[in-house]
Amino acid sequence: MAAAMGISPSSVGRIWAEAGLKPHLVKTFKVSNDPQFEEKVTDVVGLYLHPPDRALVLCIDEKSQIQALDRTQPGLPLKKGRAATMTHDYKRHGTTTLFAALDVKSGLVIGECKPRHRAKEFIQFLKQIDRCVQDHLDVHLVLDNYGTHKTAAVQAWLARHKRFKLHFTPTSASWLNLVERFFAEITRKRIRRGVFTSVAELEEAIHEYLDHHNANPKPFVWTKTADAILAKERRALDALEAVKNGYQVSDSEH
Repeated sequence: MAAAMGISPSSVGRIWAEAGLKPHLVKTFKVSNDPQFEEKVTDVVGLYLHPPDRALVLCIDEKSQIQALDRTQPGLPLKKGRAATMTHDYKRHGTTTLFAALDVKSGLVIGECKPRHRAKEFIQFLKQIDRCVQDHLDVHLVLDNYGTHKTAAVQAWLARHKRFKLHFTPTSASWLNLVERFFAEITRKRIRRGVFTSVAELEEAIHEYLDHHNANPKPFVWTKTADAILAKERRALDALEAVKNGYQVSDSEH
């Protein structure tokens, strides 16, 4: 651009800065096209803000393909004036899947590692939840639209366990499931920085983190109303439509 305009690169940078432009940054997004978006958002947010009596609200999901990564050389520990280091390359030692159910009210997490994430493993996890939750409580599960959650085998199990009630998030709306916040934390605090020479070592680290978390749980408090979310969704859809039609979109429309 500097060459095309006949000015210096520093002048281009100064002009961009004055205009508040950051062309080197790109943010990703995805607007849900679920035809039941409004209905599902209202349902899930209602559970968060006004949970039913004599019931437990659990946000569940699978964090799949967690890799047991071993670094090719030892890293250096953290010290004054220097961050901890680890090699950019690694050795793979297999993967595991973490099934997790976050209690919205208390922040406690029921978690279990499994080698795969099929309907069979999902039903096993539902059985674990059934054992952990007191018999007199209904169980409301917030989960995504992954095919494993809707198989005939799962439906048959649910038909025999009437206290389980499923609430699906809209497609392309994983942010609506609070367990994703827990997955982000365990990834940042334990998995990403870890060095694991086997899947067993990785799973041991995950369960140690779960024990540490549950010793002093803190809930993730949901505050945004369904109306606020739906209004933002409508603005996003209007902005996309304007772009399709060749109109300029202002900052207030994003």
